[in-house]
Amino acid sequence: MTIDSLAETGFSGTTLAEIAGRAGVSPGLVAHYFKDKNGLLETAFRALAFRHGEAVRMRMVAADTPRARVQAVIDASLSRQEIDARTSTVWLAFWGQALQHPRLGRIQRAYQRRMISNLSHALRAMETPEEARKTAAMVAAMIDGVWLRGALSGWSEIDPEAAREMLTFVVDDSLARNALPPQTAPARVRPVNPATGETIADIAVTTPDEIGAMVEKARTGQAEWAAMSGTERGRVLRRTSDILRSRNDSLAEIETRNTGKPVMETKAVDIISGADCLEYYGGIASTVAGQFLDLGAAAFGYTRREPLGVCAGIGAWNYPMQIACWKAAPALACGNALIFKPAEQTPMTAMELESIFREAGLPEGVFQVAQGYGETGRALIAHPGIAKVSLTGSVPTGRLVMGEAAKGLKPATLELGGKSPLIVFEDADLDNAVSGAMMANFYSTGQVCSNGTRVFVHRSVLKGFLDRLTARTKALRIGDPFHPETQIGPLVSATQLDLVLGHIRRARREGVKLILGGERLTGGEYDRGFYVEPTIFQADSDSAAIVRDEVFGPVMLVLPFDSEEEVIARANNTEFGLAAGVFTNDLMRAHNVVAALQAGTCWINDYNITPIELPFGGYKASGLGRENGLAAIEHYTQIKSVYVAKGDVDAPY
Repeated sequence: MTIDSLAETGFSGTTLAEIAGRAGVSPGLVAHYFKDKNGLLETAFRALAFRHGEAVRMRMVAADTPRARVQAVIDASLSRQEIDARTSTVWLAFWGQALQHPRLGRIQRAYQRRMISNLSHALRAMETPEEARKTAAMVAAMIDGVWLRGALSGWSEIDPEAAREMLTFVVDDSLARNALPPQTAPARVRPVNPATGETIADIAVTTPDEIGAMVEKARTGQAEWAAMSGTERGRVLRRTSDILRSRNDSLAEIETRNTGKPVMETKAVDIISGADCLEYYGGIASTVAGQFLDLGAAAFGYTRREPLGVCAGIGAWNYPMQIACWKAAPALACGNALIFKPAEQTPMTAMELESIFREAGLPEGVFQVAQGYGETGRALIAHPGIAKVSLTGSVPTGRLVMGEAAKGLKPATLELGGKSPLIVFEDADLDNAVSGAMMANFYSTGQVCSNGTRVFVHRSVLKGFLDRLTARTKALRIGDPFHPETQIGPLVSATQLDLVLGHIRRARREGVKLILGGERLTGGEYDRGFYVEPTIFQADSDSAAIVRDEVFGPVMLVLPFDSEEEVIARANNTEFGLAAGVFTNDLMRAHNVVAALQAGTCWINDYNITPIELPFGGYKASGLGRENGLAAIEHYTQIKSVYVAKGDVDAPY
């Protein structure tokens, strides 16, 4: 109520009586708890600064490089949550009084110190301490300047996305001028078993020099591969698919040990879906072709679809084998070579795939695996011999990858994050809707980019939906992912566990109603692994951070709604646009709602089904380009136009 009052009436107009009236309580009660106006304002300012600090912290936890941690501060500080007109006006009100009120000044100085500390600590890994301090102060001043200018202009002169891009450019420019000599990256990749915390492999990081050698090897192999007919290339892809199917169980066990996903999932989906992709593009390879165009009596023309050359693929840790196949299959079908870097958390099955490709007859160098961290990915993208990059990852990583690719004018396909809506109308089959919501939130322990984590349920069926959902969620079997009946395994890492628990704690502090779960599982086998309870929240508004932020864990948010127009507007009110789902028995309404949703992949009366034949990708911040289907061919070929004259040249000379 204090923040609302400051936003609407300003500092002078905000009084204990005015705030008490908004809250529907007596001014005496407010004075009892906060003593005076300054005490209440101090508490509100602390809450605002704490919210900002938590948003920064949670983005920094997810960042895997110093540069990504700098970007986390920028993205959190200039998110739409922080720079909307209401919040910025309140910050401006506090800033204006910080010099006159010592207690407010202390909070402001603590905020400034934390901002400078977060930035300079990350920058010191890339610049000298003096330059890091200067860059941190410059970035912090620009962030505060954006807020100030935005508040003063009523947000008529400032665009959040443009401001983030501007600061990103400033940081990159500073680093380009003042960067330290390259630091020695971690020499080894040591993935762990998420169920036990035990290291399961020790793999050498691919150095920049080795990246160069891989690119040269890929160029040689790609020339041989591109010279083969599409039919010949298709046979190799289909043989690879056959081998994957024949070794499904053993490969699935490797995937389970590395990701923590239940073996009942990895045997049914992870390897098979990769094999499906290779089989599909094995059939497509012979059909990759251009067009013939009749240009009249004087000429005809035709187009050729030609490979790009050597491409780079960068994978995420949630579906290691599937993502490697999703990137390799269309690239190879079109005659390209691919160097693939799996996530450092889950490097195991990509190595198996490289071996299987060779066994199936793929020429040497056409598919290679580079191991390492963010620095390895950056070296791969920046190599002048790489023609294109395809990433599956987070939005901050996508911005960094796109920026690096842009330096070489390289096309990029980006499949990024989401905060997707799943809408349950009053006429939906509730049992099916609950099944869809659980698949959209708890499958793979909730670590799926397209998950429908905002479940909008019509208010008239909310109770019935929650009753069914709660009962079925309580019955889920959580534990050892190698047990054949386990349905929920651990999160992929200690870092991801900390991130998910942080989202849960923040939601509870913000007053979001916890329906079920919300805790780390401990005791017995749980103590060694990264287990969290399947969690259900109910929110009556969209104001909490958990409504906007991607959690990437088994955390479902249920939100009631009253009308079709309302739910469409709320569903689209996000920076993301990866996926969406609609449950209703009125198919005309289903098609109309899907047409209005800003999402690249939509489901009607189902969720998270991704057949290879359908393109997959997002709108808005959820990415660029498409994977799968015929659409992927567009991203792995370049078109050459050929004009063929039939007669003499008609020249005026």
